[in-house]
Amino acid sequence: MEIAIVTGTSSGLGREFVRQIDQRYSLDEIWIIARREDRLRALSREIQTTTRILPLDLSKRESIDSITEMLTEENYRIKLLVNNAGYGKRGSFKSIGLKTQLQMIDLNVRALVHLTYVCLDYMDNGDQIIQVASSAGFLPIPNFTTYSSSKAFVMHFANGLAAELQDRGITVTAMCPGPVNTEFQTVAHEGGAGEFNRIAPDPAPVVSKALEDASGQKWFSLYGWYIKLLSFLVRLLPKKFLAKSAIRYNAKRFE
Repeated sequence: MEIAIVTGTSSGLGREFVRQIDQRYSLDEIWIIARREDRLRALSREIQTTTRILPLDLSKRESIDSITEMLTEENYRIKLLVNNAGYGKRGSFKSIGLKTQLQMIDLNVRALVHLTYVCLDYMDNGDQIIQVASSAGFLPIPNFTTYSSSKAFVMHFANGLAAELQDRGITVTAMCPGPVNTEFQTVAHEGGAGEFNRIAPDPAPVVSKALEDASGQKWFSLYGWYIKLLSFLVRLLPKKFLAKSAIRYNAKRFE
């Protein structure tokens, strides 16, 4: 049975991934994973491919253990894994609180690594992994310190894994979007993301490019000229300059 597994599918990029995978791929099932079961059921009704609804909190290790058990039930082949689940909080490192900082790391990093490790046993030549990172991972961002650091990890992890898996013919793509018009901005900025969402692209073209880049066996998926420019500039400029510029930019946006 050929399947796709997509995490963080209750809204935004994850939901759009499921919609487009339904249109582009011929699969037996799409496993859709997020905490909000009502939204998963609504999404399931929108698409033609059979879905397996998994209302799980991936920040809890037992959730991935349950996925591992389900994969042993049948002869599954994972054609596509999209690790999209994640979140960020804006604020100084101390003001956000330790619990939230560790939850970000658990979901953005640990769960992504754990699920990738499990799924690789069910993947082979021609299969694809999309690790959803962020342009925030290109540079240190004060007041987004843990989030940007977690996404830097995702980028390096994806690239290292891409090199490791070349001989197996498995493609690993680091998707690095800038701001996208999704619920992420509202959560990250606690409702103060109106300006970001006005200028940010909708999820559809960003997801479309990521799927095209994965099919093209690209290591990165960068949407928009400004993100491509940013990825180039950060290689040239000192980290101290980038961090100070980022904090001034954010101060103007949210003053």
